[in-house]
Amino acid sequence: MKIAVDQEKCIGAGNCVLTDPEVFDQREEDGVVELLQDTPDAGHESAARDAAAICPAAAITIIEGQ
Repeated sequence: MKIAVDQEKCIGAGNCVLTDPEVFDQREEDGVVELLQDTPDAGHESAARDAAAICPAAAITIIEGQ
């Protein structure tokens, strides 16, 4: 699994960080998502999928099989 984020789409809601702060963070100046791990280990895959599903801007994409 691989994660991609579109910082242009991000509205800074922070749901991803609340879902998994070891995979996602936010820039201090504007709250835009920062990806800490683009290929999380198995222990974080479920949370990453959840973060993508609840992102109000659809700024997180999960790429399976990578």
